[in-house]
Amino acid sequence: MNWNSNLINNLEWADKIINIEGKQKVAAEIAAKVKDGDIIGVGSGSTSYLALVAIAQRVKDEKLNVKAIPTSVELSMFCAKLGLPVTTLYEYKPDWLFDGADEVDPDKSLIKGRGGAMFKEKLLISSSAVSYIIVDESKMVDKLGSKFPVPIEVFPQALPYVEKELKSLGATELTIRPAKGKDGPIISENGNLVLDAKFAEIGKSFERDIKSITGVIESGLFIGFDVNIIMASNT
Repeated sequence: MNWNSNLINNLEWADKIINIEGKQKVAAEIAAKVKDGDIIGVGSGSTSYLALVAIAQRVKDEKLNVKAIPTSVELSMFCAKLGLPVTTLYEYKPDWLFDGADEVDPDKSLIKGRGGAMFKEKLLISSSAVSYIIVDESKMVDKLGSKFPVPIEVFPQALPYVEKELKSLGATELTIRPAKGKDGPIISENGNLVLDAKFAEIGKSFERDIKSITGVIESGLFIGFDVNIIMASNT
């Protein structure tokens, strides 16, 4: 039996979408890649949301059989609103995925995680045969960490230990990410805290070094992944 939820049906994107025309063009490009029978990983963020809307329209118009694996509760709810069936990694491996990024360097290394979903995002990229990362020119940097700190998901009781170990790696600033719309810090979908860590330099081994700290669930560093960068025009 299908639920008829007014809360889901009336769901809208919470924030103003910047550069919406450029993002809609890329969303159409992503939707054009969909083939009947595809299992698609759906990343977080406004561009992913617009791509999801475009994909849902193609699925409806062409009666395609497509399943989505979203990286967040928010995108799962939008899949329900748009009528896209959702599945899991227990059942399927993604044929391809689309997602955004906060920074991209010349080697296609990424910083992700401003939405706090880097664990599921990294799991999907690791599992997917093809990964498309959608960014605009503002996300391109000469070196990682130029504009944004590195998000790090941390088991709450490990916080003091993780703080000490991150400082030993050269973290120059550490903050617990505060929530918006609730008191206190952000709580991830896995029930953990999110730290934002600034480093003067981010070495090639930093993704592995940070992940090896006991209590770290995942970091927003994506180094050495085989990703395809798609540029959204700023005009």
